[in-house]
Amino acid sequence: MLIVAGTLHVDPEDREDYLAGSAGVVEAARAAPGCLDFAISADLVEPGRINVYERWDTEEELLAFRGSGPIEEQAVAIRGAEVHRYLISSVEAP
Repeated sequence: MLIVAGTLHVDPEDREDYLAGSAGVVEAARAAPGCLDFAISADLVEPGRINVYERWDTEEELLAFRGSGPIEEQAVAIRGAEVHRYLISSVEAP
């Protein structure tokens, strides 16, 4: 299992437009083979921060979905990013 998680930073006044433009990506990801969860959401404290969380069965399924990345309008809005991929070897229920 893979988890992709981190943050994107945009100008605070652009965040709502960025998130609205991401709805189609979230829907497509959640329908993609191997996607266990996919969320892009506004941070509750920092007005320009967007939280990213993805969970995938395999790297192959992640890469098949990933394609070329964000559309140009979204890529231009991103002022900074810190997103990492984590390979999970086991999962335990709480």
